[in-house]
This record gives sequence, structure tokens and C-alpha cells, in this order.
Amino acid sequence: MELRDRFSEQMKEAMRAKNALRLSTIRMIMAAVKDRDIAGRTEESREGVSDDDILTLLAKMIKQREESAASYDTGNRPELAAGEREEIKIIREFMPAQMSDEETQNAVRDVINKIGAGSLKDMGKVMGALKTLYPGQMDFGRAGAAVKELLSAAN
Repeated sequence: MELRDRFSEQMKEAMRAKNALRLSTIRMIMAAVKDRDIAGRTEESREGVSDDDILTLLAKMIKQREESAASYDTGNRPELAAGEREEIKIIREFMPAQMSDEETQNAVRDVINKIGAGSLKDMGKVMGALKTLYPGQMDFGRAGAAVKELLSAAN
């Protein structure tokens, strides 16, 4: 099932269940996807963004909410931080399972070997390949650290 279909189906279920937080979060996701669709329109193409682009958008939304929750914790606003964390849980339901640290390390090694990266100058190529191959499945912050570590050791 496409992500857009899942969003619609889950929104209907949230309406039936009268789950306000879930409904508002799914509506927010759908609005962000629609904004991305509009921004991506061209004269030649009226198609919406791909599921991979949506997964990237969802990962960005999660990161924003994690940062907000941390700020609320620092500002002694636990009720607002809890709300952000609840939204994160709902958004994560639409994401594929996240890769473990070991799986991330193995994927990074594979990509480095596949593209023949030999120095830190190749970090951008490696990260680009990882983002193409594993959208929404990998924490690219941790992957970036792993790439840097492996490429530094190669020198």
C-alpha cells in the first residue's frame, strides 16, 4: 500500500476513534506532503513526490520534533515535550524499521566498497548513495559518523 493511501486510511480510523492527537498529526503529515507536491510541480510533470521523498520528509519531521522536545525539556516544559514525543511515535508508524548500528555499519562499508571511496573527499558521494539506497531506514547522523570513521581509517 502506498504511503498516501496509508495516510488516508489511518486518518479515517483516527476520525472514527475520535483520537484528536493522531488525527491532527496525520493531517499535518498530509499537509506537508501536499506542500512538497506543489513545490515539486513543473510544466511537464504534475505528479506528486515519490514514497522515498515522503520517507525523507517524515525523517525530517521526526528530527524537528526531537529537537523541539529537547528544547522543551531544557525550558522545563515537560507537557509540551511529551506532546512532541507522542507525535514522533505516530510519525514513526509510517516509517520502515530503522537499521541497527551494526546494520548501518555494514551498509556503509558496502557502499564505500561499491563506489570505491578512499578518502574523506568521497564522503558526499557515500552519503548520497546511502540516502538513495536507504531512505527512511537509516539515521544519517550516525551513518555520517560511521562514514567519516571508516574513510579516516582508510588513509
